[in-house]
Amino acid sequence: MAAERGARRLLGTSSFWLCCLLLLGRRAPGAVAAKSGSPPQSPGSSVRTFTPFYFLVEPEDTLSVRGSSVMLNCSAYSEPSPKIEWKKDGAFLNLVSDDRRQLLSDGSLFISNVVHSKHNKPDEGYYQCVATVESLGTIVSRTAKLTVAGLPRFSSQPEPSSVYAGNSAILNCEVNVDLVPFVRWEQNRQPLLLDDRVITLPSGTLVISNATEGDGGLYRCIVESGGPPKYSDEAELKVLPDPEVTSNLVFLKQPSSLIRVTGQNAVLPCVAAGIPTPAVRWVKNEEALDTGSSEKLVLLAGGSLEISDVTEDDAGTYLCIADNGNETIEAPAELSVQAQPEFLKQPTNIYAHESMDIVFECEVTGKPTPTVKWVKNGDMVIPSDYFKIVKEHNLQVLGLVKSDEGFYQCIAENDVGNVQAGAQLIILEHDVAIPTLPPTSLTSATTDHLAPATTGPLPSAPRDVVASLVSTRFIKLTWRTPASDPHGDNLTYSVFYTKEGIARERVENTSHPGEMQVTIQNLMPATVYIFRVMAQNKHGSGDSSAPLRVETQPEVQLPGPAPNIRAYATSPTSITITWETPLSGNGEIQNYKLYYMEKGTDKEQDVDVSSHSHTINGLKKYTEYSFRVVAYNKHGPGVSTQDVAVQTLSDVPSAAPQNLSLEVRNSKSIMTHWQPPAPATQNGQITGYKIRYRKASRKSDVTETLVAGTQLSQLIEGLDRGTEYNFRVAALTINGTGPATDWLSAETFESDLDETRVPEVPSSLHVRPLVTSIVVSWTPPENQNIVVRGYAIGYGIGSPHAQTIKVDYKQRYYTIENLDPSSHYVITLKAFNNVGEGVPLYESAVTRPHADTSEVDLFVINAPYTPVPDPTPMMPPVGVQASILSHDTVRITWADNSLPKHQKITDSRYYTVRWKTNIPANTKYKNANATTLSYLVTGLKPNTLYEFSVMVTKGRRSSTWSMTAHGTTFELVPTSPPKDVTVVSKEGKPRTIIVNWQPPSEANGKITGYIIYYSTDVNAEIHDWVIEPVVGNRLTHQIQELTLDTPYYFKIQARNSKGMGPMSEAVQFRTPKASGSAGKGSRLPDIGSDYRPPMSGSNSPHGSPTSPLDGNVLLAIIVSVGVITIVVVVIIAVFCTRRTSSHQKKKRAACKSVNGSHKYKGNSKDVKPPDLWIHHERLELKPIDKSPDPNPIMTDTPIPRNSQDITPVDNSMDSNIHQRRNSYRGHESEDSMSTLAGRRGMRPKMMMPFDSQPPQQSVRNTPSTDTMPASSSQTCCTDHQDPEGATSSSYLASSQEEDSGQSLPTAHVRPSHPLKSFAVPAVPPSGPPGYDPALPSTPLLSQQALNHHIHSVKTASIGTLGRSRPPMPVVVPSAPEVQETTRMLEDSESSYEPDELTKEMAHLEGLMKDLNAITTA
Repeated sequence: MAAERGARRLLGTSSFWLCCLLLLGRRAPGAVAAKSGSPPQSPGSSVRTFTPFYFLVEPEDTLSVRGSSVMLNCSAYSEPSPKIEWKKDGAFLNLVSDDRRQLLSDGSLFISNVVHSKHNKPDEGYYQCVATVESLGTIVSRTAKLTVAGLPRFSSQPEPSSVYAGNSAILNCEVNVDLVPFVRWEQNRQPLLLDDRVITLPSGTLVISNATEGDGGLYRCIVESGGPPKYSDEAELKVLPDPEVTSNLVFLKQPSSLIRVTGQNAVLPCVAAGIPTPAVRWVKNEEALDTGSSEKLVLLAGGSLEISDVTEDDAGTYLCIADNGNETIEAPAELSVQAQPEFLKQPTNIYAHESMDIVFECEVTGKPTPTVKWVKNGDMVIPSDYFKIVKEHNLQVLGLVKSDEGFYQCIAENDVGNVQAGAQLIILEHDVAIPTLPPTSLTSATTDHLAPATTGPLPSAPRDVVASLVSTRFIKLTWRTPASDPHGDNLTYSVFYTKEGIARERVENTSHPGEMQVTIQNLMPATVYIFRVMAQNKHGSGDSSAPLRVETQPEVQLPGPAPNIRAYATSPTSITITWETPLSGNGEIQNYKLYYMEKGTDKEQDVDVSSHSHTINGLKKYTEYSFRVVAYNKHGPGVSTQDVAVQTLSDVPSAAPQNLSLEVRNSKSIMTHWQPPAPATQNGQITGYKIRYRKASRKSDVTETLVAGTQLSQLIEGLDRGTEYNFRVAALTINGTGPATDWLSAETFESDLDETRVPEVPSSLHVRPLVTSIVVSWTPPENQNIVVRGYAIGYGIGSPHAQTIKVDYKQRYYTIENLDPSSHYVITLKAFNNVGEGVPLYESAVTRPHADTSEVDLFVINAPYTPVPDPTPMMPPVGVQASILSHDTVRITWADNSLPKHQKITDSRYYTVRWKTNIPANTKYKNANATTLSYLVTGLKPNTLYEFSVMVTKGRRSSTWSMTAHGTTFELVPTSPPKDVTVVSKEGKPRTIIVNWQPPSEANGKITGYIIYYSTDVNAEIHDWVIEPVVGNRLTHQIQELTLDTPYYFKIQARNSKGMGPMSEAVQFRTPKASGSAGKGSRLPDIGSDYRPPMSGSNSPHGSPTSPLDGNVLLAIIVSVGVITIVVVVIIAVFCTRRTSSHQKKKRAACKSVNGSHKYKGNSKDVKPPDLWIHHERLELKPIDKSPDPNPIMTDTPIPRNSQDITPVDNSMDSNIHQRRNSYRGHESEDSMSTLAGRRGMRPKMMMPFDSQPPQQSVRNTPSTDTMPASSSQTCCTDHQDPEGATSSSYLASSQEEDSGQSLPTAHVRPSHPLKSFAVPAVPPSGPPGYDPALPSTPLLSQQALNHHIHSVKTASIGTLGRSRPPMPVVVPSAPEVQETTRMLEDSESSYEPDELTKEMAHLEGLMKDLNAITTA
């Protein structure tokens, strides 16, 4: 073809241009292509039509055996009938003189007696059918491969073996692939019948599953391929009985990677054996395959998988898993599916004129990607300047000439097969219009001005055609309008050009009318081109301009890009790159440079190569690389190829999974967590993980579990209780299993944790405020038997409910961010599980102001430079000591050995003190500078351990930090009340309520006790509220025998060793409504909540609104009580005056009781003596250490109440108090209790009556620096009477002592003793004008007593104890004159012994029994 084009020369310049002008003058301005089968729309009968010419049957790939006959079918359709010829391996066959091969009438090729030997294979090869129609053209069929099976050769033969009954066995018989269809088996020289239990694999291997005794015998395989059969060796198969002992699980046949073509069947072999007999299942891409109900997937005998009619969707990784209950083994295999080439778009028939450019389109698909070649009339199209492959597969023909007519075929082929499709090109004369609309196969340069021409004058030739710009690859032409049309606004122009000496002419059109320039692209350097220009108007094309000869500029001939660069991975660490010689560029290629780069990096490497391929080794596994090639000649490097990217093959992981951790969930399950191997060590897509675990005591018994590749945790269940297990995890890719982690141990719980209730309160909560954040740290609940699944942190300004954050149960600290500076935040912490949230723990903190830089280390602020090392560094300070001064202040002192002995600082050195607390652990240091050898650290937290250290700085020299000194700040009274006070009714007991609360957020020390206040009147004075003491380690308390359907108000006060904190806000609770009569035993009828105590002395002793006794009986009782009271007062006075002074000192030392709680009232000196209280149970004079056993209730209520707890009111009373150290007050245990007016008390209670002043004035929160010895409460003292016979200090109950006679005292009823005591109303005297009487108490109803037998009643004195403690002022009910007090101290030199007092008490009890008899009458 090239020779033909080269021979076609112009006969002469004049004749050439004349012909062109004539042709263009008759052209129809529309060059289009007609598709096959479409009727041509021609203005005249001169348009030739497309001729149907195609193959009816094409030859197919065929497998034959030696000596047999083969038929290769071929049939083509055309009018007239085509001539059929055959090619073998690209050369035409001469069938005239061939006696074995003959052409049949339909065009098929028949080969008889196929010849095939080791050195002579004349019939095997590639055959192609060629059909030709004279004066029309030639087409070729697809290529068919004829394969002749070779001589039988056994690559493996059956070997003697044995199999246990019920297991599987295999017998190998592998031959060359071509002979597999000709293999059959014999058992004991008899043909073996195949069924569902006995099959042959595609390799010829025999598989027997579920072996029985009948399967035993001699086996051999036979190959019958046309000649004499060939037999393999015989092998005996023995079937053994079931041994009933386990054996290891092994693969007899493992699956291997397989390649199949769409539509074929694929068999993945997998046969396993072991005792017990294993079951085989298959997994594809981590999903289990259902082989039971699928028609496409069939599980063959032994476990092999057959996939019928495979498609590309069937490709993937298959995993054969054999499991017999004791062990699991697995084997992967990759199924690759290939597809024959298919046409997405076939070439279409085209009409065209000469000089036009056309494109035949051809789009194909297939796997592997097909290659495309073009054939014209049976001959290969070689790419050139005018025949180009564009857009990968399309054929572009530039500058058509008449000889380009014919049939063009697109042939696509890959490793699987090949297909062909063709189209016809017809070149019309210029005077014949193209009959169809322009198709997409025409280029833009030839699709303009194809409208039918009209009659009229044509334009003359354009004038002054010149090349205004000449380059190496393009030329720009300009011209003037034709003389016939000077304006030329409606003229368009066509530029025809060709290489000098080449007959093929091309055309380029202007883009819009009136444009008089065009740029011709894609020219060759140093090449002569001939240009001419023609103008067109609506009537047609005019005259052509004179030819213009122009030569492009030469350029340095550098090589072009190397074509067909390909890269493919050959191993996990190597890639091979191939390419071809560049098509453009003069001069010999000297060498190539191959550049490659790992994806994601910017470092490109290169290697010099002298050939057309190169393999790069040592690459990273499963990593994508890009490659490009640059060719070099003597002028230098040429144009680089486009980058091609390819990924190295995958491999097994080279590292184990990371961060394996075990979490024991309960007694039978352990949760495993891990992270994937490092990305650089995964070496492929992680398809799964293999978990192996075993008992620590049985290391040989290992269990395996497989999980998906995206799963990073697995719950292992069904474990034994209280057993230690070992775990390890390995990662999987399609290539296999990587290394496993080290064994990690965990032990299941002996018993399951409790999750039937919420977790308990966390054992501690600490906060550290910063400027815009607060660091919260905590410790888990003390009770570890309740499941904790996480912690809920609530916080907000003033309320902890604004925001809530939940963290994992393993977490022990959290930083709350984005807070406001200088704001008071309340923080709550609750543990939670699936049942709910537990009891909260509260804390508060104030964020630091913006200007606070104390969290920044000092040397960062003041030393922006790097200190220069000094040969003689400063010595650090020594002897650092921390002296605790108060709850928030510590003095730090130290010595500096670099100073003189007198430790006087004379230079400019300074010291840096730093301190911190270790709670939470990540607390930052605070710093301060000092120029002396001491520093006062302030603003510390109470009851907190701090560490301190010091460094010295002099100029640019600094010492290291000194040794650390530690100090714990003193405790401080609680500065916040108890939190979350709640009151609930006890189930089943409507008269009993339960009070719950939480410790104060600012406890400032260990809480030693709580006091519960309750009342039915929220507006009552605090000293009128009933109190209940509770030990410090309890956060709940029961109160019994309350009135039904009555509102109560509750407050709680906390105390530590330094005193009482503030009270909580009042919480209201209404008891349930009454459902029956009044309560138990001696309990009086309930009193309504609207009751108010009478204010006069005429009330009944119990404050009852109605009395069952008439006035006479009541009067008798009052007179009797009055007489007995006087007698008792006289007796006690005599006893007290007879006590010895030495005995008095012992009593005085014992008057300080740590469990006391005293309230006195009265600011006047002249007050009538209070009423007398008759006490029982050996009174308070019995020493406690003589009691048969200690009081259990008192020992459980550690609320120290000493004299320092009393708030001074009037400092002028110090001397009076100092003289009243022997005064006593009856001190009740927690088991005893007072009743309010209107009640008979049934529940012992520790009463703390208050005067009219608020509690903050009557109770002083003063730190106690010395603790009272326990022995100090063993004895109690009595006060002495004034001359009027009244006691100066009486036993105080919940009702205040009467000092003005306006309110009644409260009676104490002791249910544990038959002796009852009553309050006798005193005659109201006229008190001093300045005396403020106490308000009457609000009565509450009686409560049931506890069943504790009280052996002693503790009392405490008011006043100071010890010699080193200064006297503390207190509020007392009635202070006697100084003279009276002195006389009482002098009269206290004598006293009765306890034995005498016992006798007197026996007599007194007799009198009281008589009184009870009168009362009951």
